[in-house]
Amino acid sequence: MAVILPVLIVVATIFAMEGVAWASHKYIMHGFGWDWHRDHHEPHDNMLEKNDLYGLVGAAMSISMFALGSPLVMGDAAWWPATWIGLGILGYGIIYTLVHDGLVHQRYFRWVPRGGYAKRIVQAHKLHHATVGKEGGVSFGFVFAGDPAKLKAELRRQREAGIAGVRESAGA
Repeated sequence: MAVILPVLIVVATIFAMEGVAWASHKYIMHGFGWDWHRDHHEPHDNMLEKNDLYGLVGAAMSISMFALGSPLVMGDAAWWPATWIGLGILGYGIIYTLVHDGLVHQRYFRWVPRGGYAKRIVQAHKLHHATVGKEGGVSFGFVFAGDPAKLKAELRRQREAGIAGVRESAGA
């Protein structure tokens, strides 16, 4: 029983982090934080992107939770769930790195999925990159992906409404 609650906290945190990532991607990265995120949407040959600084923000969140949960750091004020929340944030960061940077952008390995979830996540993120600039766009999540046909329809609606410029090669 002592293991179940920490595992639930870790799993719940991983799922919650997709919501945090979606909101921060839509409202921060494509908002006031565009300066850090812009190079992720532009072609380049650099190994690192300014956008990678957001990974350091996630790492700082995880480390902060580990510190809040540590009696060595916090003494009697340590809050035990924070350790498991920190582990969940770390777990999400690993999943993000493998799925988004690895699979979708192929920064670490080359594999083109032929079907299923992996193909859907790649298609959805390609549609996210179909917009020019920070305005408009679709599919702001990193691990869960919407139906590509619905995302294409939304991009078409945005283009027709003048909300976002869409690249001509926006197919997925």
